[in-house]
Amino acid sequence: MTLSSNPLPQGIWGTILLPITEHDQIDWGALAEELDVLTNSGLAGIYANGTAGEFHNQTEAEYEQLVSLVAQKARAAGMPFQIGVSNTNPRVALERLRRLQDVHPSAAQFTLPDWWAPSAPELDNFVVGLQAAAGDIPLILYNPPQAKLRLSLAQIAQLRLLAPNLIGTKLPGGDAAWYAERRRLLPDFSVFVPGHTVAFGRPLGADGAYSNVACLGPRGALHHWQLSATAPESAAELERRIQHFMAQHVLPLVGSHGLSHPALDKMMAEVGAWGPVRARMLWPYASAPQAAIERARAALRDMLPEFL
Repeated sequence: MTLSSNPLPQGIWGTILLPITEHDQIDWGALAEELDVLTNSGLAGIYANGTAGEFHNQTEAEYEQLVSLVAQKARAAGMPFQIGVSNTNPRVALERLRRLQDVHPSAAQFTLPDWWAPSAPELDNFVVGLQAAAGDIPLILYNPPQAKLRLSLAQIAQLRLLAPNLIGTKLPGGDAAWYAERRRLLPDFSVFVPGHTVAFGRPLGADGAYSNVACLGPRGALHHWQLSATAPESAAELERRIQHFMAQHVLPLVGSHGLSHPALDKMMAEVGAWGPVRARMLWPYASAPQAAIERARAALRDMLPEFL
């Protein structure tokens, strides 16, 4: 098999967050408004059904409605869009990918089977099945820190031989040695890292971010990325402030209130106030308390005025 010739994703992509009503339903009107904001933000693209998009807590009916709305809005704006097919049930993920043939996104994101982590032969079988179902849709592996099966860069390079449609991955990143291995093992391949590390990673081989920082503010995240090319020292200084803000006002809520990472992303969206997304999570997951949101918003003005 030859490797894919699909164009490689680059830059800052914004995640689609779910506005939730007081009756624990997706607010489709607010979601349409959010998509209008994102598709006019200057981002490289948008994506649906990552972790921050609560893919793990949607019904199939909600999933289908969301995919349809995202495709409609992105196409109207001429913006690239990716759709996540991830599910704890690999057969559901496979069927979702097959149904995307009619939607034809810029790429499909997938996680590995996660209720029972696959063995090496099972992993190969899963990826070969996705390759067959994808048609000409490019594939993006999403292998986050919480995955039960974490792949090495060498393992991802081997999967490319089985799945020519596999053109990129979203990973936690690493140090300079990790990036050297990335350059050696995965040339002509898109590697996205967390949004709060792109100033460090871009000179070493990071191609962009499916960005947690864009949850705080799409234009601020885009500004951070652009600085990493034009003014690396300024980008590094901004990155230190982003990390300091998160360490002081976002990450402590994991320990103090038991919040999930999607809850932190939605909290940042409400703090940044760039659209109609609020901190409320789908049942049964906890949301950030309003007092913490207000404290973070006040700190944002002092620490990260670029995001206002």
